[in-house]
Amino acid sequence: MKFLFLFMDGVGLNVDDPEVNPLAKAKMPSLRQLLGGNCLVEGTAPLETERATLLALDPNLGVEGMPQSATGQATLLTGKNVPKMVGEHYGPKPNPPVAEVIREGTIFSRLLERGYTAALLNAYTERYFEGINSGKRLYSAIPLAVTSAGIPLKTTKDLYAGEALSADFTGEGWRKFLGYTDSPVMNGHEAGESLAKLAFNYDFAFFEYWPSDYAGHRQDKETAVELMEGFDEVLGGLLEAWDDEEGLVLITSDHGNMEDLSTRRHTKNPVPALVIGGAGLRKRFAKGLKTLADVTPAIMQFYT
Repeated sequence: MKFLFLFMDGVGLNVDDPEVNPLAKAKMPSLRQLLGGNCLVEGTAPLETERATLLALDPNLGVEGMPQSATGQATLLTGKNVPKMVGEHYGPKPNPPVAEVIREGTIFSRLLERGYTAALLNAYTERYFEGINSGKRLYSAIPLAVTSAGIPLKTTKDLYAGEALSADFTGEGWRKFLGYTDSPVMNGHEAGESLAKLAFNYDFAFFEYWPSDYAGHRQDKETAVELMEGFDEVLGGLLEAWDDEEGLVLITSDHGNMEDLSTRRHTKNPVPALVIGGAGLRKRFAKGLKTLADVTPAIMQFYT
């Protein structure tokens, strides 16, 4: 059993209105075909198609206030209602109480304890590691979970070797914004194929896509639409390369944000849980999946 957890930061389900929701405006043929002609908007979930199951998950978890990244991601990674445990939604980076919950154990550490392999497929720059080692930068929830489990983060060397991907999938951002003028670059379809190939090297693979959250906070509709159309190209390559009978792909988020560009803030909207794979595997995974806290238990049932 292979599992790819494709995490998209700050993506919820909102009204089918292209004026405020980039997911309603963007041209996403791969996603539409996967969803039987539907968009990833409010009212589409629950949905069952030939290759996919779409559910709406509650990111609020019975706690007042606006869902935040650190507690939302920690909940996804642990299967615990972290906002309720610490008494608030908190983010973006984990504070000491949230970090403590993560260090106590996540899906990464549990899988390793049971003899399975796991990895975060994102590559990180030398500057990132320098910031962490100097104390000037703090881990966000996902790399904290990975390193706390004893799994090394992927490096620039891994990116150049084709063993990791950049946060924008294609590698263009490393050249354009980070100064890596000779870094490998792919088109979206190739990146999706590479994502599938890399994921099949492990029992459990995780990829973190955060540009969506940045676009939401900036209320940048043009960029948000471009990001979603680029993501759709990646999805097309992933769908072509993924073997549905060998495992599942989960695409989900920690809170809403980008789907409502009328505000810079996060939203209380439900987040999508898009599950791709064979019908039997999907049915088993999706049973009882209602909140962020249900995700890790749903995954771990396959790794006994």
